Amino acid sequence: MEQQARSYLEQQGLSHIASNVRYKRGELDLVMRDGETLVFVEVRFRASARFGGAAASVDWRKQTRLITAAKRYLQRHPIELPCRFDVIAIDGAGSIQWIRHAFTASS
Repeated sequence: MEQQARSYLEQQGLSHIASNVRYKRGELDLVMRDGETLVFVEVRFRASARFGGAAASVDWRKQTRLITAAKRYLQRHPIELPCRFDVIAIDGAGSIQWIRHAFTASS
């Protein structure tokens, strides 16, 4: 699913920086650049929307892990760009929903 999300975002004009960046307390599926913004992308797949779908699965616990991983990434790769968190939600039919600014680090 990450490759599908990456291809989609590249078609939208974003540039790929890194994939599957793992730390002890979290993982970043994709790190992309959108102009002058660094974008941390969480990719979620759900075959059905029965329990809220893919986007709804990024709850506060997941957001906390993503924020922690992003902070670690920025410590190891100092970049002087504004950052945001996006979610790519993919459903069972392969439809992609891109949620820009899905949450903030102060969430």
